[in-house]
Amino acid sequence: MGFNFYVKVNDIQNQDDLFLLVDVFYKKLLADDNISYIFTDVVKIKLEEHLPILVTFWSQSILSTGGYSNNLTQIHLDVNQKEYLSPELFKIWLRHFNDTVDALFLGTKAEKIKVDALNIATVLQIKIAQENRK
Repeated sequence: MGFNFYVKVNDIQNQDDLFLLVDVFYKKLLADDNISYIFTDVVKIKLEEHLPILVTFWSQSILSTGGYSNNLTQIHLDVNQKEYLSPELFKIWLRHFNDTVDALFLGTKAEKIKVDALNIATVLQIKIAQENRK
């Protein structure tokens, strides 16, 4: 197994940076048996289709480009109906996300994307808990 080394010299600046981020991030998620089943067995994502959607989402959030129109909350509530998205899964997701950002980027946008990810994970966990109480 080869190792990829990245030299972080810049902050997140454009969609190419975001593509690198989500590509490396999803490779980490898919290599982690504690969470990979959500993407391979439950949702069965096709990365080549999913990564551009994620780039659009994060680009809207970090670069203010717009273009993302999906209902992020509903997507995750639908997944939760198939397989419980536990707080532990969110912790794993956030750890991999933050580790990936920290390995690749340094700067205010890199810090903002980590805060945004934490906020999103927190809101989704609240919504899932509310939905599960119904």
